[in-house]
Amino acid sequence: MKSIKEIEGLSGKRVLLRVDFNLTIKDGKVVDDFRVKKSLPTIEYLHKKGAIVILISHLGDKDALSMKPVADKLKKYIPKLHFISTPIFSDETEQKIKDAKKGDIILLENLRNEVGEKKNSPSFARALSRYGEVYVNDAFAVSHRPHASIIGVTKYLPGYAGLQMLDEIKHLSNSFKPQHPFLFILGGAKFETKIPLIKKFLRDADQVFIGGALANDFFKAKGYEVGLSLVDNSSFQITSLMKHKNLVLPPDVKVIKGNKARFVKPSYVEKHENIVDLGPKSIELLKGMIEKAKFILWNGPLSKAGASDDSTESILKLIAKSGAESVVGGGDTVIYVSKLKLESKLGFVSTGGGATLDFLAKGTLPGIKVLK
Repeated sequence: MKSIKEIEGLSGKRVLLRVDFNLTIKDGKVVDDFRVKKSLPTIEYLHKKGAIVILISHLGDKDALSMKPVADKLKKYIPKLHFISTPIFSDETEQKIKDAKKGDIILLENLRNEVGEKKNSPSFARALSRYGEVYVNDAFAVSHRPHASIIGVTKYLPGYAGLQMLDEIKHLSNSFKPQHPFLFILGGAKFETKIPLIKKFLRDADQVFIGGALANDFFKAKGYEVGLSLVDNSSFQITSLMKHKNLVLPPDVKVIKGNKARFVKPSYVEKHENIVDLGPKSIELLKGMIEKAKFILWNGPLSKAGASDDSTESILKLIAKSGAESVVGGGDTVIYVSKLKLESKLGFVSTGGGATLDFLAKGTLPGIKVLK
């Protein structure tokens, strides 16, 4: 894989930079700019080298959203940013890129407003590549998707990895040769997508703690009542995993029924109750494991969004205080990190959700493979 630092003669060169600015927008404003800040080192590196930086990203999925709220937020860090609000392949956009000068930083409109992006259309990728002389991928969080701006453009431009991409690969790869004791914490939902990861780290880690909605699948497989809790009905491979000596499940959970909440053993959940969080015994158990661990890898929240006395927050604070090397990832988990302002106190915070899971399971991603 080629690094951005291998690009020669950047001064005045047009660099098509794929970033991940798929941010949460509320009332026309960006809610959290974690991914924006993560992209800044690469943007600044190219700017200092005198490149013409052309930023491309998607925003949202189905709705035709404008990148304007992102541009407004980005101008906080890059005051002279040029946002081109016209369609990507309009004459006006093309002319503005032609007129760009050495050191300019340009943000184009939403890639997903163009049908060819998700289809990895060759014609779309070819047309997009004409805006650059070099392609840099700094969007680790979407590099598991075979889209035109991730895969297709590399057929027409030399491709390189950005600084954030390199950082993600470096730190996530530490989980392949970790220090021991190695604690893996896995939360969130979507059991079926996480089976390969669970199997891998049951072999590699000393302890695998399962929380969040994933734990509900294990409780159900044990024959426990899970009430109204979120479960994945496709969790048919779970029986063989439950017997593994490294698997650790929560000894107690928080359940709610209407406005009432209580802490119970998983086997005591009743029909109309909903499991929303870990109980105090589970948190205490995790605390002990965190204190002993030398390497901690965590992906996915341990509590349901909106739960009071949130265990995800408690566990993040414990990891931040520990002396262990830590890697934390998952889109929802990162929101907690930003909220608590803990990024500087954790070893590494990954920008990826599904991409992080895929990289941990496979050791690479489609968007990484093409940067040869």
